[in-house]
Amino acid sequence: MAAKFFAILSLAVAASALPVVPVGKAVYTEVEQPAHYEFQYNVQDSHTGDVKQQHEARAGDAVQGSYSLLQPDGLTRIVHYSSDAVNGFNAQVSYEGHATSAPAQLAYAAPVAKVAYAAPVAKLAYSAPVTKVAYAAPVAKYAYSPIASYAAPVAKVAYAAPLTQVSFSSPAISYHH
Repeated sequence: MAAKFFAILSLAVAASALPVVPVGKAVYTEVEQPAHYEFQYNVQDSHTGDVKQQHEARAGDAVQGSYSLLQPDGLTRIVHYSSDAVNGFNAQVSYEGHATSAPAQLAYAAPVAKVAYAAPVAKLAYSAPVTKVAYAAPVAKYAYSPIASYAAPVAKVAYAAPLTQVSFSSPAISYHH
């Protein structure tokens, strides 16, 4: 086994000592063209009251567009924007309509699902392993079985004085006597 390991390690060392010579060079001849696109969308949802639209066009590094949306107070916000390498991003914001004191009312409310489900209750009864205790007092037996419980493993204890307090604690249940 050691000989196989030594042989493989020797081959790895020899391979890493060889100079790395490129076999070939990949050349991409495709010239990148400036980005050109145009898109737009329009939403008129009478159920939710969602009214918005956007239009944008790009030619190289120059972008121009606008969007508008109906705000909850009833105003329509309209934004015209442009961006290029010389002037950066510029936006002109305007509002149309009259603001109302109350937010715009929605014509649709999502239905409320009524769920009546009770998870099954697992009834567990667990008795902890008996602890070996060496002391002079009489031994008392204790059985603890709530609906769901857990007892951590109990360590062996050697104690000469009479035991006056017993405590048990877990993340879910606490017992002190």
